[in-house]
Amino acid sequence: MNRAPSYSPDTGPAGAMPAVSHQDLANAIRALAMDAVQKANSGHPGMPMGFADVATVLYREFLNFDPARPDWPDRDRLILSAGHGSMLLYALLHLTGYPDMTLEELRNFRQLGSRTAGHPEHGHAAGIETTTGPLGQGIANSVGFALAERHLNAVFGDELVNHWTYVIAGDGCLMEGISHEAISLAGHLKLSRLIVLWDDNQISIDGPTSLAVSDDQRKRFEASGWATLACDGHDPEAIAAAIRQAKTHDKPTMIACRTTIGFGAPTLAGTAKTHGAPLGEAEIKGAREKLGWPHAAFDIPAPVLAAWRGFGARGAKAAAAWDRRLAASGQRAEFERRAAGVLPEGWQKALKAVKEKALAEKPSVATRVASQKALEALVPAIPELIGGSADLTGSNNTKAGDMKALAASSYGGRYVYWGVREHGMAAAMNGMALHGGVIPYGGTFLVFTDYCRPSIRLSALMGQRVVYVMTHDSIGLGEDGPTHQPVEHLAALRAIPNLLVLRPCDQIETAEAWEIALSQKDRPSVIALSRQNLPTLRAEAGENLSGFGGYILAPAQGQRAVTLIASGSEVALAVEAKKQLEAEGIATAVVSLVSWELFAEQPQHYRDEVLGPGTLHIGIEAAAAFGWERWIEAGGGFVGMRSFGASAPAGQLYKHFGITAEAVVATVKARL
Repeated sequence: MNRAPSYSPDTGPAGAMPAVSHQDLANAIRALAMDAVQKANSGHPGMPMGFADVATVLYREFLNFDPARPDWPDRDRLILSAGHGSMLLYALLHLTGYPDMTLEELRNFRQLGSRTAGHPEHGHAAGIETTTGPLGQGIANSVGFALAERHLNAVFGDELVNHWTYVIAGDGCLMEGISHEAISLAGHLKLSRLIVLWDDNQISIDGPTSLAVSDDQRKRFEASGWATLACDGHDPEAIAAAIRQAKTHDKPTMIACRTTIGFGAPTLAGTAKTHGAPLGEAEIKGAREKLGWPHAAFDIPAPVLAAWRGFGARGAKAAAAWDRRLAASGQRAEFERRAAGVLPEGWQKALKAVKEKALAEKPSVATRVASQKALEALVPAIPELIGGSADLTGSNNTKAGDMKALAASSYGGRYVYWGVREHGMAAAMNGMALHGGVIPYGGTFLVFTDYCRPSIRLSALMGQRVVYVMTHDSIGLGEDGPTHQPVEHLAALRAIPNLLVLRPCDQIETAEAWEIALSQKDRPSVIALSRQNLPTLRAEAGENLSGFGGYILAPAQGQRAVTLIASGSEVALAVEAKKQLEAEGIATAVVSLVSWELFAEQPQHYRDEVLGPGTLHIGIEAAAAFGWERWIEAGGGFVGMRSFGASAPAGQLYKHFGITAEAVVATVKARL
């Protein structure tokens, strides 16, 4: 079709302005998208042009938002999973009146320092709910948004939490494997306030989607427990009817919106050529003629802009009514605390007791068990803490006490059984953190951070407080063998900017790692934990020494000649090697390097005090050596993994791969 059907309801308060046609409202989006992409000489005009009709209906009739208060907790969330169509979102934010999305920002699309990055970046501008671009991440984030909404609704009631999550997803989002995990989980949890608007344009970069996929997407969603609908994505009445019907379902809904990519482009509409390149001046001129949009580039007629701004202004009334309900609520203080991301007063006291008990009893326990003991103290103290595991609850030790399942029958629960969906779990936890009001943590084996990595990277990119509890962190897991034994994973995680990697050596450090992770409001954490038992090594439990990233666990007896630097399970090996070396008169200090990132943030004089410049440095970690040169001075050595692991009991593996106290001693002697 060449033209959207005429649809001209009054677009503002009664009598405030003449009717503006749906066509003109949608064409404002199309024009801004093709103009911005053309000016940048880069971008994706086809998706915004094709989906403009659906977006117009959604904003005009359904989306509950207030541009003047973009952080209003009970707003509806719109997630652009098809992040390459970012100009759709930017145009909508500008047209509806978000103050920081100015016309100048649209003119600077994809330019250094602009708010209008090539793909939406959370934090660059108000109204961008999540960072998208890696296809499928947005639809998986949406499960977390919707899950957080239902949980908080169960806690605080309809008066304070009662909103919808809408997702705009493309063909590529649904091809990505993560979409299966997300769709399956959302259906299982009956997240009825989740609506996916599928941009069914049947075009990908390579050409027609029929080149690569022939799935019946509606049947696929239905098989996972969703309701599905279909509509002409250029018929505003049909679009509105579909969304209205979706809001009556008791399960999540996918609406297949059949659209034409690049709608309005005279020769390129419906082709892959509109997907990821500017249309060109001649095609844009023809599109203006075909769409009946005679206005200059970036020029939005006053009546059209006023109509759009009216949609935005409408939300102020709903937000004010919500403010009154909040003011009258007996739960106001608790709601505001959670929404602000502020932890309850005195929450660290619970961890202090855990540390003091460990110091008194000096248990030999796996740090995964130590983590569970920390959680048993933290979960009652921090009610917004929501846990879970990717089908490894008993191994990850992520469930504390009598935590109830967060399920379709009990959204007030606090433990999510994510199933074997590591990637979906990580992406959904991002959505939960972005939604606000909850702090998510989730567990799997450290080796399976490979399955989570794209979402962990986005946690760091967006600066979200998500805690990844990653157990079985070395060859110490034993008989499961090299498929399950992480070797390169610590190095790979440490390479991600703005990600804290914490590898504690005993129960005291594990409690401290949890305190550190929960104190981070603007970055995620990975806590790497052992399967095997480890001795208590700390001699005091007062100050959080792990917060410095590294510290001298055992000072040298005399003038230090050697510094053994280790993390996690290998700190105990370092302590044993120190005993042997000092028995031979070699003064040796042991440094527990819990977190490279935190240690690097300390002042140089502190790092020098800990590492002892001029001493022989030996790094010890049952992992790859990559990156350790940062802490080991020239002439030093490393005791760790040089290959993949093997299947055998843990003790045999440590001997087989030469990660023993005796090997450390030999390495020292060979270099002195």
